[in-house]
Amino acid sequence: MKIFNIKSSSLFCIILITFFFSGCSTISNSILINYSDPWHKKLQKAGIIEKTAQVGQVSFNYAEGPDNGPALILLNAQHMDWYSYSRVLPELSKNFHVFAVDYPGHGKTAYPDDYPLTANQIGSDLAEFISVIIREPAFVTGNSSGGLLTAWLAANRPELVKAVLLEDPPLFSSEYPRVKQTIAYRSFTTCYNFIKDGEEDFLLYWLNSNAGFVVNYAGEGALPRIISAIELYRQANPGEAVEIFFLPETVRLLFRGMDYYDPGFGAGFYDGSWNEGFDHAETLSKIKCPVLLLHANFEILDNGVLNGAMDQKEADHAVQLIHDAEYVRIDAEHVVHEDKPRKFIRYITNFFLNGES
Repeated sequence: MKIFNIKSSSLFCIILITFFFSGCSTISNSILINYSDPWHKKLQKAGIIEKTAQVGQVSFNYAEGPDNGPALILLNAQHMDWYSYSRVLPELSKNFHVFAVDYPGHGKTAYPDDYPLTANQIGSDLAEFISVIIREPAFVTGNSSGGLLTAWLAANRPELVKAVLLEDPPLFSSEYPRVKQTIAYRSFTTCYNFIKDGEEDFLLYWLNSNAGFVVNYAGEGALPRIISAIELYRQANPGEAVEIFFLPETVRLLFRGMDYYDPGFGAGFYDGSWNEGFDHAETLSKIKCPVLLLHANFEILDNGVLNGAMDQKEADHAVQLIHDAEYVRIDAEHVVHEDKPRKFIRYITNFFLNGES
């Protein structure tokens, strides 16, 4: 579950878009099609390598760092991929053996056409990934939907999990029918409609279906120009995830993730099937390992819709149900590790390594 809230970089974005499409010069086209996020090189320098591994019916795509400490699994937010952690992986890899995993529905991870995109199925396969690939109990952190899967692992496969950090997970708020009163439901509706309409390009479909999102940060008239940039980049870089240099960083990473995303995952939140057999209250009450719950910014809109992962009542209820929980209310956007990477690294390191030899 990914909540969209773009900050004051919109004016700079508008200037860049205007510059780029002023005559569509050869120079600006060259910048676009040859752009590569600078963090690719930083990850390489840190020894973090993208890999694949077949575990049961799932071919997992993931990034692994050097063995510099205990195993740490990172599970990204919905609509994104493992690369959303690129800004924190090099520093975390100094003290952990990091594994940033594309779970089914995200990134380059592959699975059969009839694979059930549900919490129980994905959680079970992530547990097998830990057993087969990591082969030791691990620390686990997950953002948004990744946080829900982190809770699933802690509750259902406790022998594989040492402690967990839940990064702004949509506990209770993503259960049906409550999810219908959240801003994220707009995107889940888009996922459902994409499948119903038989479309083939989810990123472009999502942009056209959520034009207001683009207007909010890039202004009127930006949508067709952004779509043109995406098409140019794809033509020049077939098979590569879209990286559009003039977009704000958070949006750039979001669009990269949506270029790989399986909308069947979001459709499961639209109709409630993703949570089938996965009761949030029951799950939290089963967790016995130490838990740190990071609760990011949220607001209740005038129409009563939740813009955020949890309201205060839901966060408080989660803490009450967990046996050994610490709670931190953090002034950050939903994807904390992107908005406040240094604070995220500090929380991860202090919480997981406290008491470690």
